[in-house]
Amino acid sequence: MIWETVLAKFRELFGDEGEIGVYFAPGRVNLIGEHTDYNGGHVFPCALTIGTYGVARKREDKKLRFYSMNFEELGVIESSVEGLKPEKEADWTNYPKGVIWAFGEKGMKVDCGMDLVLFGNIPNGSGLSSSASVEVLTGAILRDMFGFEVTNQDLALIGQYSENKFNGVNCGIMDQFAIAMGKAGHAIFLDTATLKYEYAPIKLENAKIVISCSNKKRGLGDSKYNERRSECESALAQIKEVIEINALGDLTEEQFEEHKDAIKDEVCRRRAKHAVYENQRTVKAVEALKNNDIALFGELMNASHVSLRDDYEVTGIELDTLVEEAWKVDGVIGSRMTGAGFGGCTVSIVKDEAVDNFIEKVSAAYKEKIGYAADFYVVEIGDGPVKLA
Repeated sequence: MIWETVLAKFRELFGDEGEIGVYFAPGRVNLIGEHTDYNGGHVFPCALTIGTYGVARKREDKKLRFYSMNFEELGVIESSVEGLKPEKEADWTNYPKGVIWAFGEKGMKVDCGMDLVLFGNIPNGSGLSSSASVEVLTGAILRDMFGFEVTNQDLALIGQYSENKFNGVNCGIMDQFAIAMGKAGHAIFLDTATLKYEYAPIKLENAKIVISCSNKKRGLGDSKYNERRSECESALAQIKEVIEINALGDLTEEQFEEHKDAIKDEVCRRRAKHAVYENQRTVKAVEALKNNDIALFGELMNASHVSLRDDYEVTGIELDTLVEEAWKVDGVIGSRMTGAGFGGCTVSIVKDEAVDNFIEKVSAAYKEKIGYAADFYVVEIGDGPVKLA
C-alpha cells in the first residue's frame, strides 16, 4: 500500500511517537467544460483514484516541518505557523501554508505547528490538479487535527481562497470542488455561478478513460491563465452594456451571436465565444450521458478541443499532437485537452479493445513529433478526501 510507504518515511524523518494520521485526497480530471468555471458556467469533472497521500502529526510548538517524497532533493523544509504571508516565489510548501493561512483568515486559527510528509502519484504539472489536491488534503488534515467544523464544500472554497490570495493564481472553484466532493463512479455536474451540483453516473460500458500526459511542464501562475481570465472580464464588461447578465455563462449561443459585436476587441470576442459555447457543450454532454449517448458525448469532447485550440488558444503543439493522433485511432470515442492548457494532459474515452493500440500509436507519433515521450494512465473515478489510518 502506498500510504504505508509514506508512513514509514514519516517515522524515519520525524519519529513514531504521538498521534499520527494518514490521509488521502484525489486528483481530478475534467471531462468537459474547460475555462468555464471562472466565467460562471458549468463544468463536469470527476475525482480520480490517483492523488496525494499525507501523513501528519500535531506539534506542541509553532514549527512547521514539511517533506515531499516527490521533491526529496529539497529535504525537510521548516517554517512557522506565525507570520505566514503570501510568497509568489517559493516552493511546493506554499500550498499547505496557504491553506493554514486561509483557515486563519476564515476565523479558524491554527495555533500550533505540524509535521507533514506528502507523496503524490499525480504527475506534477500535468493539469490533473496536484496543487488543489494538496490544498484539499491539508484542509482535511486541519479539520481532523483541530476539530474545525467545516464541510467538504467548505474545504473546496478555502482551498480556492488560498490559491487566489496566497499563491496569486486566479483559479475558479472547479479543481478544489471536484476533489473535495468526489464520488466513486460519478462525475460532478457543477454550476460554478451558484455551486448547485448533481452527481452524474459515468457508465462507460466497454470503454475506459485514458489520460495522456504531455510531460510538458507548466505552472498555472506563469501560464497565460490570468491573461485569459482578464480577457474574458473585458469581454463581459462590454457585453453587459447591451444585455443584462452577471457572467458569460448566462448567455445562450444565440444571445452571444446577437450581441457579440459589443465586444470591440476581436481576441476578447473569441475568448468569450469559447466561454459561452463551451458552457452549452457541457450542458449538452451531461444530457447525452443521461441518454446513454456516448458517441455524442465524444463529439462534444472533440468540439471542445477545437474551441480551446482556435478560440481560446491554450493548447499548444504538445496537446494538439496528442489529441489529433488520438482522433486517428479506431475505437476512440472522444479526446480533448483537460486542465488549464499550455502543457499538461489530454483525456480520451477509448473502447476497451482499442486501449493498447491507442497507447502504442499515440505514444509513437508523439515521440516522433515532439522529441520526448508522453505517459499514459488508464484511470478510474474515485471518492473525495479520506482518513486512511
